[in-house]
Amino acid sequence: MAKKSKKQQQKEGAREAHPHKGGGGRRAGTPATVALTAAGVPFTVHSYDHDPAHPSYGEEAAEAMGVSPDRVFKTLVADVDGVLTVAVVPVAGQLDLKGLAAAVGGKRAAMADPALAERTTGYVRGGISPLGQRKRLRTVLDDSAGLHETICVSAGRRGLEVELAPGDLAELTAAVLAPIGRV
Repeated sequence: MAKKSKKQQQKEGAREAHPHKGGGGRRAGTPATVALTAAGVPFTVHSYDHDPAHPSYGEEAAEAMGVSPDRVFKTLVADVDGVLTVAVVPVAGQLDLKGLAAAVGGKRAAMADPALAERTTGYVRGGISPLGQRKRLRTVLDDSAGLHETICVSAGRRGLEVELAPGDLAELTAAVLAPIGRV
């Protein structure tokens, strides 16, 4: 896909990307961007105009940023044997609940109650980030993330994404890498 001009991006609701080197500077932003900055991890913030009528937050982000849906990852909160667990999978696919349970040594997984996920992470549905959560939850990152130099995940607000190296995301969240996504 050809890179879109700044004018095309603005016309389609995308805003400029802002690269960050991490390590100091202002502490303004979402808890996710603050955590990245404090860790000194390089990342780029992408913002776009969120459309509440869009049927998929992740697909909307990929379209608005002009990024392949294989590189944009959604953050889902599941209950694995009574323990809330974060699953980070490509927006192009779905979460394999059996695979998630197996990745953390559990027997059964189900999607968590959205209100509980919001209260626990401190983020709203559609803006839950794997980074900077109110209560740090165990995290599993789909192993397909390793196929990309960088991936995009929610920055903690609808219409805001961070792009970073998958290894940095795994390290900051102490994530297990496992095949938890399916097409």
